[in-house]
Amino acid sequence: MAMASKIEFTIDFNAKPEKYLQKEFPWISDWRVLSRNLDARGAGTGRVPKYVYRIEVIGEGERFCQNEESFPNLGELEQKPIIVGMGPAGFFCALRLAEYGIKSILLERGDSANLRMRKIARFWRYGNLDAQTNVCFGEGGAGLFSDGKLTTRIKSPHVGYVMKKFVEFGAPAETQWMANPHLGSNGIRKTIGAMTEGLKKAGVEFHYNSRVCKLIIEDGQMKGVELSSGKKFFSPNVVLATGHSARDIYGLLDENKVEMEAKDFAVGVRVEHPKAIIDRIQYGKYAGDPLLGAARYRLSYHDKKTGSGTYSFCMCPGGYVLSSGSESDGLVTNGMSNSSCNSRWSNSAIVVSVKSKMDFDASKIFAGVKFQREIERKAFQFSKEFAGGRSLPAQTIKSFLDGKKDAGGIKTSSPSGIFSCCMDDILPGFVTEHLKNAFLKFNQSMNGYISRDALVIAPETRTSSPVRILRDMESLESKTINGLYPCGEGAGLAGGITSAAVDGVKIAQSMIRKEKHF
Repeated sequence: MAMASKIEFTIDFNAKPEKYLQKEFPWISDWRVLSRNLDARGAGTGRVPKYVYRIEVIGEGERFCQNEESFPNLGELEQKPIIVGMGPAGFFCALRLAEYGIKSILLERGDSANLRMRKIARFWRYGNLDAQTNVCFGEGGAGLFSDGKLTTRIKSPHVGYVMKKFVEFGAPAETQWMANPHLGSNGIRKTIGAMTEGLKKAGVEFHYNSRVCKLIIEDGQMKGVELSSGKKFFSPNVVLATGHSARDIYGLLDENKVEMEAKDFAVGVRVEHPKAIIDRIQYGKYAGDPLLGAARYRLSYHDKKTGSGTYSFCMCPGGYVLSSGSESDGLVTNGMSNSSCNSRWSNSAIVVSVKSKMDFDASKIFAGVKFQREIERKAFQFSKEFAGGRSLPAQTIKSFLDGKKDAGGIKTSSPSGIFSCCMDDILPGFVTEHLKNAFLKFNQSMNGYISRDALVIAPETRTSSPVRILRDMESLESKTINGLYPCGEGAGLAGGITSAAVDGVKIAQSMIRKEKHF
């Protein structure tokens, strides 16, 4: 029996692909989408936006290609692997192990997803921060719980597996083929719940409010972990999937002389526009068409003098700007949007590269952490002085460029509110200088980006981990401790939900090779 063929074609955004296929390829008996990308270049000047489809097609007597993986039951390990962290890296590591019949123990310092959302809502409304359960900590992790963006640039055979699993646990079918899959905060919560139930049915243990405060190590070999409650769990295989905001874990690793290094990261601001402005800039007369949805953008600027880059990150069309710190004396911003992208605002992080060999002392492992923390504490001190310590510092982009403080009365999507503050008082000088230069350049490609209605909201500091936990390239174990598996964003080895999930799968596969020789 003949196999399927692949076809790529481009049509107007409001055209129906089935009609195009019937006309151009009448021999096709069935088809399925492999990917769809929106090309809106030139829409602001009248060009019709296009969708670029890549599809798989079959004729009579043919069948679609099948890439099904098989997972033989290899049986449990003598001691269940311990996975610290219930973000995408931890969940997908546990899931992959379970598919081979290996049950694991999942530990999470924060609450379950439902309780977590209640505490986050109280924080946004009243400023009551729970240091263990917040936007960064709790079941689902940081990015997975707050927004559900599955966009990734990594090339890995496991990406397809991760997308397929999200669909199996309730994500829309198009998640497997959309160019920028976005489940939204509302959609990802349902997916988390289904994933948790599936893992529990597979025999995975879930332990909430279980913060690891000690690693149990003997002669360079992992033996287990101890919780802040005093409870101990024992296993020769411990996966650290704690996320990039669990700074105390880095201190714990340092105490045990685990090999780490400082790494580059980025800091900056959230830029928020009324959604209508971004839609108009990107789509022109087609703005507001439901077939296009809320407009996105991706921007970057490279400063030839300094060699540093300024770029957009985690763009949230029709979204919200959130206060998302995890420490009582620091403020941090983040962005999110629901699947419908129906907020009246759109926002994106605009961040400047911070280089370990130029902007801080790379010989000190935690110099990057200190760099981030100083910015977050400055923001908190201003917030405490002028807004009770809950609201986020903000400035119109026009005032930021002019070096003036706003009078106030600016509207925002942030549930925590904002207060007027100069970015120059919070961010390092080289960061504000790069931002100002970048905004001028961005306005050339997106005329209207610099607007009196646009805000810069600070600080965006948790783009990625400023620390990398070094691991062996083959076994993926720590270079220092056997059986310790640094994993995901907290290890400085991933950036986003999908790449963290893929890293969790890779860790599981490595452990299976070691323990089951499979």
